[in-house]
Amino acid sequence: MRHNKKFNHLGRTKSHRDALLSNMACSLISHKRIFTTLAKAKALRMYVEPLINRAKDDTTASRRVVFSYLQNKEAVTELFKEISTKIADRPGGYTRILKTGNRIGDNAKMCFIELVDYNENMLKEKAAKKTTRTRRSKKSAAVAPATAETSAETPAAETAATETPAAE
Repeated sequence: MRHNKKFNHLGRTKSHRDALLSNMACSLISHKRIFTTLAKAKALRMYVEPLINRAKDDTTASRRVVFSYLQNKEAVTELFKEISTKIADRPGGYTRILKTGNRIGDNAKMCFIELVDYNENMLKEKAAKKTTRTRRSKKSAAVAPATAETSAETPAAETAATETPAAE
């Protein structure tokens, strides 16, 4: 029985799967976004997020642990220098998976996985949405026309008040 064994083996042996995920993690760190199948992206997210989390504290021990997974000096250096400074205050969720549809040849579900803090377009949209959103209840919508009527009456009252002293 395979109770509580949810890990996707991706149709590969352990050594092949480890090599695949290591290479994909190095590509993700160096390019900040990679295009792949949905199953590989989900497996990569489980593989790379603990490594990014470990990069927050720059110690020799954490560098050695990350290097044992990645086996790429350039990727480890970039992870600890550049990426760790951008994600220092983020509590988790360092990657984002966006589905792009199905592949033409074999109809596989395709997507791209990216580092969250490196997509400038999403960051701009997020800031724009925060400034324009307001929450209104049904009660305030009913009160709004009543205030509009009182505001329409006040200019007429002000003009009448200003005309009476001038006429005297």
